[in-house]
Amino acid sequence: MEVILRTHVPKLGKPGDVVRVKDGYARNYLIPKGLAIPANRKNLAAMERERQIILAKAERERKKHMSLAEKLEALTLTIPQRVIDEDRLYGSVSAQDIVSALEKEGFEISRKQVLLEAPIKTLGEYEVPIRISPEVTATLKINVVPLEE
Repeated sequence: MEVILRTHVPKLGKPGDVVRVKDGYARNYLIPKGLAIPANRKNLAAMERERQIILAKAERERKKHMSLAEKLEALTLTIPQRVIDEDRLYGSVSAQDIVSALEKEGFEISRKQVLLEAPIKTLGEYEVPIRISPEVTATLKINVVPLEE
């Protein structure tokens, strides 16, 4: 079945794309969730009119995401943690800790956007990728320091 995507669907396409998918995937997931509409003559004609609006909206969103990425790239986040040995942490710095620290700085990022492979368990400087959108990923610098008691 051919459908027209209304929003970005990972590994499938971007808004306005006409893609061929299995019938069940279209009927049971894409169409009911409003992610796509069936690709018939009427919808194709309507989509051509909407394409310019969708592309303009997508460009505005991309610019907003790029601006956020630039701000995150310029930021160095300092996270104080308790230390056991010389540089081993009592606990670890997880994605949720990074999100909490970013909220204090005024950024709204979800835990799923922080692409931390494993929790940070030692002091030091780290670079953590933050996926802002499917096309835009920023690298955040994190400095883990000992907690001053």
